[in-house]
Amino acid sequence: MEEQKYILKNQDSFELKHIFDCGQCFRWNEEVDGSYTGVFGRNVLNVQKHQDEIIFKGIVSGDIEKIVISYFDLDRNYTKIKENLSKIDENVKLSVEYGEGIRILNQELIETILSFIISANNNIPRIKGIIERICQNYGDKIVWNEKSYYTFPTLDQLKDVSIEEFRNLGAGFRDRRLYETIHMLLDGTVNISALYVEKDTQKVREELLKLSGVGPKVADCILLFSDLKRFDVFPIDVWVRRVMNELYIKNPDETKVNKKQIEKIAKEKFGALEGLAQQYLFYWKREA
Repeated sequence: MEEQKYILKNQDSFELKHIFDCGQCFRWNEEVDGSYTGVFGRNVLNVQKHQDEIIFKGIVSGDIEKIVISYFDLDRNYTKIKENLSKIDENVKLSVEYGEGIRILNQELIETILSFIISANNNIPRIKGIIERICQNYGDKIVWNEKSYYTFPTLDQLKDVSIEEFRNLGAGFRDRRLYETIHMLLDGTVNISALYVEKDTQKVREELLKLSGVGPKVADCILLFSDLKRFDVFPIDVWVRRVMNELYIKNPDETKVNKKQIEKIAKEKFGALEGLAQQYLFYWKREA
């Protein structure tokens, strides 16, 4: 594979930090020049923003323009989405303005499932470290600019990895969950192909919840951040609970705010765009 380059001009709703540091992905890292380099699929890509140009270059498995448009969800009108969300209330408007450059990536489903199982009760540096070690041990190596990168391993590459091996890579209590989920996917307990065909998000969610280590929050993250791309979910973690309580519920004891309360408000206020609203609110609360 040879290096390819693609330049996108005058693209709105595209800020590197907003996209790569909003909690949706774990294999993108900031370089000293402010660009970001990431591995997805069989691609190694560096993304740099310079004035009105976004410059993509790297080793990719196909036509770089098509890969970039698909992965970065460039066919979706985020300007219109932000306009609609901003009409809901002043707080949502402020959150959209703060994270105006967010785009939800179309990440491969298997990688998203396993990555968000690893994310449970974990922090970003540890999540990234565990995933990187799994990739280095079981993925394929791609050399670009004299540096080695590693693809996220396929289910076939992971099928013989033991619970102990996952534990030795730092997965902690998630070791068994990774092992079990990999084998549930391999034996068809959850049919990955059928998830793309099913139109009812709740039914897809129920299928994902069958997987070991996938609870409601992880299932919603998979639905939102993978190439299943369901915006009618609302992943709830400590930051989302906090911002929803502060803005709408106003319970003096945040710990007493339950998930059903939050989901009800999210559905009523944000409708089919609740997943995107969650991202703007989450990023605003955590960063600001």
